[in-house]
Amino acid sequence: MAIKDRGFASMDQQKRREIASKGGRAAHQKGTAHEWTSEEAREAGRKSSVRLGSRSRDEVQGVGESVENKETEVQPWVP
Repeated sequence: MAIKDRGFASMDQQKRREIASKGGRAAHQKGTAHEWTSEEAREAGRKSSVRLGSRSRDEVQGVGESVENKETEVQPWVP
């Protein structure tokens, strides 16, 4: 077995989701899963807004979406 054939990252996306889903369900059943309070969610949203700066809502839409579903354009690095 080669190193590339091992681990979570080498699995296809469906298999990873199945495993992660089982872990989430188990944590909820055990009572150790984190559930966001409205205050925590508000704070996370505030931090996200601060991090993204003054970008317009159209620019921010899609942040966190999979790169697979987007056409990407390579930008040159500017020091």
